[in-house]
Amino acid sequence: MNFAMWKKALQVIPAVTKSEWDALDFVSKWLISTRAAVLVMTFISAALAGLFALRDGRFNLVSWLALTLGLILAHATNNLFNDYTDFVRGVDKDNYYRTMYGPQPVANGLITIRQLLTTTAFTGLIATLFGIYLIAVNAWDPIVWILLGLGAFFVLFYTWPLKYIAMGEIAVFLVWGPLMIGGGYYVLAHQWDWNVIWASLPYVLGVTTVIFGKHIDKITVDTQKNIHTLPVVLGEKNSRYTVIGMLILPYILTIVMIITKYFTPFMLIVVFAIPGLWRTMPLFLKPRPETRPEGFPDGQGGWPLYFAPIGFANNRSFGGLFMVGLLIDVIVRIVLPTFWR
Repeated sequence: MNFAMWKKALQVIPAVTKSEWDALDFVSKWLISTRAAVLVMTFISAALAGLFALRDGRFNLVSWLALTLGLILAHATNNLFNDYTDFVRGVDKDNYYRTMYGPQPVANGLITIRQLLTTTAFTGLIATLFGIYLIAVNAWDPIVWILLGLGAFFVLFYTWPLKYIAMGEIAVFLVWGPLMIGGGYYVLAHQWDWNVIWASLPYVLGVTTVIFGKHIDKITVDTQKNIHTLPVVLGEKNSRYTVIGMLILPYILTIVMIITKYFTPFMLIVVFAIPGLWRTMPLFLKPRPETRPEGFPDGQGGWPLYFAPIGFANNRSFGGLFMVGLLIDVIVRIVLPTFWR
């Protein structure tokens, strides 16, 4: 077992040669193939759903574990299926970005299409089994069936056609917020709560900046390949300013929900992410540089991507603090039920 590679694959997207790949264990290969470093965003969404349920006295550890593993595996399945879809459509040919900043297992000759599809099917099957378990413990509730169906839809159709018709970014916004956090809360609490949907927005906006940044980075090549992402439609400048709005809005929403007493003041812990915000915003005010800036990481989650890793770092900082703040919020409300009412 290559534990060092496991750790690395959870932090960046490692570039490996064919000989290095062949020497890796199954877990390392799976982590690299699924781009496991970005799965942390899904874990945080699942954690937030669990914390909201815990806050309302409706948390079940076994159901939450099933939800978390199911969502992570569904995200992994999506990443694997994206590779297959892009490969068969010829998107990854001619040094397309994803084969430059990290391995695309088939395009880089690491595995065959059959091996990719087998891994995809296996991962998707386990995710589905977790979903069916959650449906069963919810007494076969039709709403949970709908949530599972929506999840399957986005897994299968994000890359095509949604990403091609400027719906990919909207899909990410809907999935990581209303579906994962709001739907996850429903699965755990057995009730729908629009307040949870609103409370999910500060985090999901950060996730959306990552995909926005990635697609800004790829505007030129996506235009050439007729992939009409939202940044392609809006243009680079408008897209960069849209991201700036999504960087600021989470702080405003968090403060509003403190004022309305949905959150306690402990959620102000997110202000510790502001130094990162100050470093991030000026970069989005300027066009993407033509060449790699001095000191900017090269490959493995870095250049030729530029805005995507910047957005990811900012989201990880804010998202981590948001999750910690909510945990403190939950503990305080349990210990002091009348606090901030």
